[in-house]
Amino acid sequence: MLLTAGNRNDVTQAAALLEGWETTRGLADKGYDSDAVLETVASMNAEAVIPPNANRVVQCEYDRQFYRERHLIECFFNKLKQFRRVFSRFDQTARNYLAFVQFASLMLWLR
Repeated sequence: MLLTAGNRNDVTQAAALLEGWETTRGLADKGYDSDAVLETVASMNAEAVIPPNANRVVQCEYDRQFYRERHLIECFFNKLKQFRRVFSRFDQTARNYLAFVQFASLMLWLR
């Protein structure tokens, strides 16, 4: 997990998130449809399962069956936001907030 400012795009952190991972597929939503992310996933010898943005001139194909599994990620974030301290961000420092988000994620994983 990486913590960024609320006004930053998710795609700006894609390279840092993918660094050091080995995978066969890169699953993401339309917000990650950029040439840089697609090249990063391809350099990992992985298949990009990212639907193309509507404004893309060449619409790329992607595995629609596998993309349906992305709802598990969305469900995780929904459960994570059930923690009051996460959705309201009471913590004064980014370090404490990230620590609690990691703690809450661990609690969800152990369920």
